[in-house]
Amino acid sequence: MNLDKNSYSRILDDLQEGLYLVDRDRVIQYWNKAAERISGFTADEVVGKTCSENILTHVDGEGRSLCLGACPLAKSISDGEAREAEVFLHHKEGHRVPVSVRVSPLKDTDGKVIGGVELFSDISSEKAIELRLKELEDLALLDNLTRLANRHYLEKELMVRFEEHKRMGIPFGVLFMDIDHFKKFNDTYGHDVGDLVLKFVANTLNKNLRPFDVMGRWGGEEFIGIMRNVTGQTLEQLGDRLRVLVDDSYLMRQDDKLKVTISIGATVTRSDDTLESLIKRADTLLYKSKAAGRNRLTLG
Repeated sequence: MNLDKNSYSRILDDLQEGLYLVDRDRVIQYWNKAAERISGFTADEVVGKTCSENILTHVDGEGRSLCLGACPLAKSISDGEAREAEVFLHHKEGHRVPVSVRVSPLKDTDGKVIGGVELFSDISSEKAIELRLKELEDLALLDNLTRLANRHYLEKELMVRFEEHKRMGIPFGVLFMDIDHFKKFNDTYGHDVGDLVLKFVANTLNKNLRPFDVMGRWGGEEFIGIMRNVTGQTLEQLGDRLRVLVDDSYLMRQDDKLKVTISIGATVTRSDDTLESLIKRADTLLYKSKAAGRNRLTLG
């Protein structure tokens, strides 16, 4: 069976996983349809550029840039070994998407490494998120701008979690988050760009939750995450991971890389808590994070 170049291209475009090929200098030579879908970047936008040129710019769970030395693809090109990793790529719309990647070197007929190939798949529970959005939309419990749960839904969800805690002893925690200096950002770039930033922050938060946690917009630039079955230590780890991912997210406007940070108040429910006392404590902790310099989490 003889396959021409177009046949190979069609096969690669039918893959559910994103796939791209680079040369030894990591200049992108091929970008399939799934890569377009997962990343938001079209092949025309990326072919001929290096993958670190404000395209995928992978980071790890601690927010370390993998383009600056720990890139799995670069290592495979260097030593000829295949690798697997879980990283967070930059979506064209600004948010961070968790992906599982597999990288391999590309070799010529003499066994010399001439480039590399990366396969990547979205591991953000996309279908579960879509079903949750549809349900919330049907019940008018969805925030129209960010496509997160709205405040009314969050209040109902908190009452369910309180009842679950009372009957079954299952603890839960709250992450109260606020975008730092957002008014100044809006005044500088305008409300249209501000709305895009709200969306990429919301998407970064929502796509990097555990499947049984809930993220919603409390109002303005404030978000609340309701995290089930957590200790203070677990809540702090989950919140700091989200904070770092937002810090490493960005939106490109012409040649400007637009970034924001978030401050977080984190607290686990107590036996004598009410909805009001829990939110008030989380809000107080949030403002301690603001007072301490912003872009940080305060647990209490």
